[in-house]
Amino acid sequence: MKILFIHQNFPGQYKHLAPLLASRGHQCVALTLKVDKPSTWKGVRILPYKLPKRDGQNLHPWLVDLDTKVTRGDACYRAARQLREKGFQPDLILAHPGWGESMFLRDVWPKARLAMYCELYHLADDAHLNFDPEFDTSDRGLQALRIRLKNVNNHLHFPFADAGISPTRFQADTFPAEFRDKITVSHDGIDTLNAGPMADVRLVIDGQVDVTRDDEVITFVNRNLEPYRGYHIFMRALPRLLRERPNAKVLIVGGDEVSYGAAPPKGQTWKQIFLDEVRDQIPDEDFDRLHFLGRIPYDQFLRLLQVSRVHVYLTYPFVLSWSLMEAMSCGAAIVASGTEPVREVIRHDETGRLVDFFDGEALVDEVCALLDDEAARRRLGAAARQMMRDKYDLHTICLPRQLQWLSGIMDNAPV
Repeated sequence: MKILFIHQNFPGQYKHLAPLLASRGHQCVALTLKVDKPSTWKGVRILPYKLPKRDGQNLHPWLVDLDTKVTRGDACYRAARQLREKGFQPDLILAHPGWGESMFLRDVWPKARLAMYCELYHLADDAHLNFDPEFDTSDRGLQALRIRLKNVNNHLHFPFADAGISPTRFQADTFPAEFRDKITVSHDGIDTLNAGPMADVRLVIDGQVDVTRDDEVITFVNRNLEPYRGYHIFMRALPRLLRERPNAKVLIVGGDEVSYGAAPPKGQTWKQIFLDEVRDQIPDEDFDRLHFLGRIPYDQFLRLLQVSRVHVYLTYPFVLSWSLMEAMSCGAAIVASGTEPVREVIRHDETGRLVDFFDGEALVDEVCALLDDEAARRRLGAAARQMMRDKYDLHTICLPRQLQWLSGIMDNAPV
């Protein structure tokens, strides 16, 4: 079978599925903006394409998002047409439609099956849009109109997409009923063999930290440090947390950019804004135990989770982070926000402890309680890991389910 992958940052969510399909003898090709030259990765032929240079246009602000997606769809369409002219006829297209690249691919290959990665459908009444009053300054009525236009890209895909897959029920359920019936819920998968407990683990990052499980380590991880992932809540809790845990070391992982939500004021970062807010409340001797590690390699990231005595995860009601589930797989004792996507994997006092997203005092209380209770940490960590192995394991659960999903799509393909 010939399979075409479309993803702005390939492999993205296909990092396990694509190599598996290639290893089984399928001809796998990926079109992506991520690379500059053709290459082969784990049996997948990766082909680049570029966005055209365009003169500036005067657009209504609500149309900027759609304009960007159409531009990407146009560029991908042209690359796909060149690929077709070279004789490539995919049987199946696996696409993340979120950036618009796959918008016109049925016009190139009308007989190919198209399966979409359904990450999120934007709703005007989404809990995450009006969740945090500190950052909710928009006109609700205007916001509803803007969000409706943001979904035009989704609606352009729905009529010709054969099926969808979504990693969590929370994410799948954001999609409208007319397409929700086509979506299979199956997580991308957690490699529980690689992400697992390690008793003698040691994390060394030159010039910053050198810790083992004998140290009282508290961890907090974001792709980027920003309000959507509760960075401001965690920072405001830190002065008391550091004061009450004089031996604790707090390790924070995350970049300075913005993944979700509004950008900070020009020339600033959310990281620095909230660090500056609490700095005067933290004595120097406590501040020396706070370590911002930036973005770290994956092997160091796993050691960070393995060495963690308590891992903190906060999020708006939004897409669930892989990092939470990897922390669970490593057997970490977790204190997390009781927001809807988190409750899909964290059950209070069974696989972790839940607190109100905005309640920094409760957050500190729960972290301190777990730091003082080794038996509870072991119990929660073991249950969290068992859930990952039973329901989200990459090799025994998720990849087989994804293969079954693909077989169902192709079994229903027109002759």
